[in-house]
Amino acid sequence: MKNKYKRVLLKLSGEALSSKEDHQILGAENLNDVSLAIKKMVERGVQVSVVVGAGNIWRGRMAETIGIERTQADFMGMLGTIINALALQSALENIGVDTRVMTAIEMKQVAEPYIRRKADSHLRKGRVVIFGGGTGNPYFTTDTTASLRANELNCDAILMAKHGVEGVYSSDPKKNKDAKFFSKLTYKEMIQKDLSVMDTTAASLCMNTKIEIRVFNMENLDNFEKIINGEMVGTIITNEGE
Repeated sequence: MKNKYKRVLLKLSGEALSSKEDHQILGAENLNDVSLAIKKMVERGVQVSVVVGAGNIWRGRMAETIGIERTQADFMGMLGTIINALALQSALENIGVDTRVMTAIEMKQVAEPYIRRKADSHLRKGRVVIFGGGTGNPYFTTDTTASLRANELNCDAILMAKHGVEGVYSSDPKKNKDAKFFSKLTYKEMIQKDLSVMDTTAASLCMNTKIEIRVFNMENLDNFEKIINGEMVGTIITNEGE
């Protein structure tokens, strides 16, 4: 079957890699599941890059409780994303997927510095590229990092993998049983309805592009392949008129 997307950026939360059962920041089963899903996309000829958060390691509210200044706290969060990136790289390489970690904060001993042309070259060679360290600047989320890298590398779609949620709802479906599910949205609708998909900065970076956002439940690993096939899974967000 023909692939709908040639190049995608997968956005993962830090919690997607954690183990809730063992209360560990990283879980072997989740790392392996995500890696297998990525491998299937690569085997289909899709060029895959990844941005991962650090919510399993560090959160802003922890900094507030401890009394750590915001900029310092943000840099700590960036370092947390690099830990997750290295863990995912290891899991991918364990199943034979050639992977590179590139960081916005330079640390040559463990990863390559982010250079757009180099990242593009890796992707063209079929390597998975994991971006750690956010944008390298405080006050920007990993959602913004995902939008920025997707634009820089001309990705066709951002795949926002969620745990236990089928897509985008009008409110939290776990708290409101009457929450409305959206199968399709425009960027403008997403912002106007103040839906919790990504922050406004991240959304604005994609508004005037052809990049699609796919929000879906990653607990069903088949969803990754269904999206590559072009099947309607979860929520699709596009620009108006497309």
